Amino acid sequence: MPISLRLPADLESRLSALSALTGRSKTFYAVEAIIEHIDDLEDAHLSAEILARVRAGTEGRVPLNDLLADYGLAD
Repeated sequence: MPISLRLPADLESRLSALSALTGRSKTFYAVEAIIEHIDDLEDAHLSAEILARVRAGTEGRVPLNDLLADYGLAD
């Protein structure tokens, strides 16, 4: 699926320089950056949603000691 990105001038310059230096396309590096960071972005979004539910009292919680005991890791 094609997308269009508007990058800050300094970032576009760095991306162009990297592309010229390596012979790879700017698209290649943009895709690599997205692949590298999409999991972190999704995790951050999910964490914020879960924290809101915990604060609202609608998300269950398990004390760490209980979790460790369940896996035989408690002291």
